[in-house]
Amino acid sequence: MKYNKDEKTIETKRLRLRLFQQTDAETVTDMCNNYNLYKNTLYLPYPYTLEDATHWIKTQQQQFVENRHFEFAVTNKESGELYGAIALSNQQVFDHGELAYWIGEKHWGNGYATEAAKALVEFAFDEKGYHKVFARYFDFNEASGKVLEKIGMRKEGILREHVKKDGSYVDLVYMGMINL
Repeated sequence: MKYNKDEKTIETKRLRLRLFQQTDAETVTDMCNNYNLYKNTLYLPYPYTLEDATHWIKTQQQQFVENRHFEFAVTNKESGELYGAIALSNQQVFDHGELAYWIGEKHWGNGYATEAAKALVEFAFDEKGYHKVFARYFDFNEASGKVLEKIGMRKEGILREHVKKDGSYVDLVYMGMINL
């Protein structure tokens, strides 16, 4: 993982994590207006509109500058193609943050979420000095659980019927890792 503080980018072997730009709004809309993505995410609306994307992108840069929330576009390092998003909250009072991500369905199964998540955890520990990074996922989203296991997170517990999704209560699995 290579972090460029001036450009606010992170590079890995295949990926470049960068801030979102308004020019990404149409691609974000196309990827997020997908029921299969929606059903596996906690806060993504469905249907997802261009207005949703534009508003969401507009808030990201200020939160980054204010050191509150770090949202990156997950892109191909060579071509710049947008694959998805990865974010890290910054709870400074506790020295920890939550990792969250989504990858567009046509890019599932290529290891992009795992590679980006690993890089963002390194960013959290090495650049931001976090003590802990945690994440949560719906219990039925086994692929997301595998991503978190691959980057070294361990299951910390299950919050039973913790959220309501599409009219049904859903369990959230909590995963975490400590910076040792």
